[in-house]
Amino acid sequence: MEAGVHRAPKSRQRLNEYYWFCLTHVREYNKSWDFYAGMNQTEIESQVRQDIVGHRPTWPLGRWGAHKTRQFKADFFPEDVAETLNGEKASSHRKERAKAASSPEEQALAVLNLTGPVSFNEIKLRYKTLAKQLHPDANGGDKTAEEQLKLVNQAYSTLKAAALASA
Repeated sequence: MEAGVHRAPKSRQRLNEYYWFCLTHVREYNKSWDFYAGMNQTEIESQVRQDIVGHRPTWPLGRWGAHKTRQFKADFFPEDVAETLNGEKASSHRKERAKAASSPEEQALAVLNLTGPVSFNEIKLRYKTLAKQLHPDANGGDKTAEEQLKLVNQAYSTLKAAALASA
């Protein structure tokens, strides 16, 4: 007789209570055990959906984020961030600075609307602020914000690589 070292749940309602079987018997039990036994198709689909999200509430992306019609107070955000949220002015200003810059690092600083000398912590803080503001989920999937975020990501990567190279 083998020892019962393999556990198997007692039922769907009591998943934390177990029968203990030897290897041969646990295989037999598992072949005949059906978690979804007694459930109709709708209940099965509901159970599968709940399992996917870990039984936590969810909501559609973009519903809680920024909307194009929402205006932000300019005194709450830095001026260029408020302009980015409320219009395209800051974006065009950053693009003009990036074109005038000579080195890739200067171009990256211009995209992040920073002027040197600047510490990596300041770069990181600026990147996080812009990434949150330009993220597609926060802008209802707006493609222009997504394209601006790509430029910000590239600029941050350039500056991060430069910081690591100089360290």
